[in-house]
Amino acid sequence: MQPPGVEEDMELAPAFEAKEYEEAGKLRGRVALITGGDSGIGRAVAYLYAREGADVALTYLPEEEVDAQRVVSMIEDLGQRAMALQFDVRSPSECQRVVQETIDTFGSLNILVNNAAFQNHIDQFEDLTPEQWERTIQTNISGYFYMTQAALPYLDEGSVILNTGSITGLEGSGRLVDYSTTKGAIHAFTKALAQNLLRRGIRVNCIAPGPVWTPLNDAERKAEEVEEFGKGTGYGRPAQPEEIAPAYVFLASQDSSYITGEVLTLLGGDTRAG
Repeated sequence: MQPPGVEEDMELAPAFEAKEYEEAGKLRGRVALITGGDSGIGRAVAYLYAREGADVALTYLPEEEVDAQRVVSMIEDLGQRAMALQFDVRSPSECQRVVQETIDTFGSLNILVNNAAFQNHIDQFEDLTPEQWERTIQTNISGYFYMTQAALPYLDEGSVILNTGSITGLEGSGRLVDYSTTKGAIHAFTKALAQNLLRRGIRVNCIAPGPVWTPLNDAERKAEEVEEFGKGTGYGRPAQPEEIAPAYVFLASQDSSYITGEVLTLLGGDTRAG
């Protein structure tokens, strides 16, 4: 499998349905736009948002079409509206287009989840090509900036922006120099943007997980690395997307009305970063 990865190709599918989760209508009447919502964390968030009463627009890459349409079907089965939009987050005009299509279809936008990401491990720093560096930067941090600028004119007081960070942005990762750099930038972007938007009543927060079992993490690892993935956490395993998604519900709902500018770490028993 090549990055960013397709969930349909995974032998052991990530768990995302959160069957023990009890919804309470916390996002009823809201509209969410989730980048990279076709699989992994993004899909789990989209599904829980729909269970909480939100209509959902999600974005995906061309190779992720099957995954994306499956998510749309599952959300519609819950009685909520959904649509999947193919686009490239590295393009400012494409970001403007998907925001406009969301507004045209659902009539409003209340929650933006910047989640789309690219990563590719290297062994030596010299292996990090300018092309990979540029792709990672453009996808993982410039894309967040482009999406936020496109969405902001439609976000009223009480709206929420959520960013997906990473433990690598707090501690670094020797084989993910470019990815770690962007995740650290996302954490700073979250805090600075939260301060900038405070008077407008728009909250901005970030979720920074440790290892999570998603196509992104399975796509470009060797088999022996996949077997060891997440074993270094306190729980001795990676998180499932369904274990991460409830944090996105909390930070999108009024339950967290006094919280903005935070980077919430979800590390499976580890306490070394925060």
